[in-house]
Amino acid sequence: MKSKTFKTLDEQIDILKNKGLVIDDIDSAKSILLRENYFFLSGYRHLFLDSDNRTYLEGTNFRELYAMFTFDRQIRNIIFKNILIVENNLKSILAYIMSKNHGFKENNYLNPHNFVRDSKKKKQINDLIRKMRRQINVNGKQHAATAHYLINYGYIPLWVVVKVLSFGIVGELYTVLQYQDQLEIAQAFNIDVYSMIEYLPILANYRNLCAHEDICYCNKTQKSIEDTKYHKKLYITKSDGEYIYGKNDLFALIIILKSILNNDDFTLFMNEISYEIDRLEGKLKVIRIEKVLHEMGLPNNYKEIVRMD
Repeated sequence: MKSKTFKTLDEQIDILKNKGLVIDDIDSAKSILLRENYFFLSGYRHLFLDSDNRTYLEGTNFRELYAMFTFDRQIRNIIFKNILIVENNLKSILAYIMSKNHGFKENNYLNPHNFVRDSKKKKQINDLIRKMRRQINVNGKQHAATAHYLINYGYIPLWVVVKVLSFGIVGELYTVLQYQDQLEIAQAFNIDVYSMIEYLPILANYRNLCAHEDICYCNKTQKSIEDTKYHKKLYITKSDGEYIYGKNDLFALIIILKSILNNDDFTLFMNEISYEIDRLEGKLKVIRIEKVLHEMGLPNNYKEIVRMD
């Protein structure tokens, strides 16, 4: 088995140049490699590789490769802050509905009888309650609001405890709620229960990806969303009966956010995404922006989704 060895910045520069990458400013490139990591930056090289998949397309400049890297960082930041809006909305709505329907103290929201009565989900519910207790115990005293309730009242109400629960936990919690609770929560987002259950794991996937600074723009999720009216209205091409965009890619996430965010937040989100795409287009010389859009899963008319009902 081959092993990787440490490479100095000069050696990293030589490797890139030997693969055909044009580097005009060596000192600037070395500074970027030191700060950003050769491995992470190389994660964007496939867009610029020749058909042999070993050398860069003729004329590819280090600046263009770095532009893709910084573009993806901006896309991550935009996505992350909007998923946080969804996360906060979900936590607030779920806490309100559950407190109204079942009570707000720990013996209410940690009571297995307040979840779906399904023997197949009994183990999942018990495991989920244990995970919730663990997050409350570990994080409860670290937040001013939760610590305040623990010290002064001896318990943490649900609308406060959701602050210390992860998005993944809250998403899983939704899947085991009683149907009426699920329905009320979904209706607050103007979607159906099935869509909510389908969307939450995908949102959680992107949230974690953004939080850990993984490559985002070309991410493909394991789960695909169902066909929507937006696929049809945008005349997205099909291959073997399946839409080629908007199923398990970034455009699928855009469709989810279109369905869940309010109109003002979604419009701002799309304006920021479009702005970054336009900025990137001005920096690309060797490849066309359409190649990037394809990798992102965006149809050329992706902006039209903003005006659609």
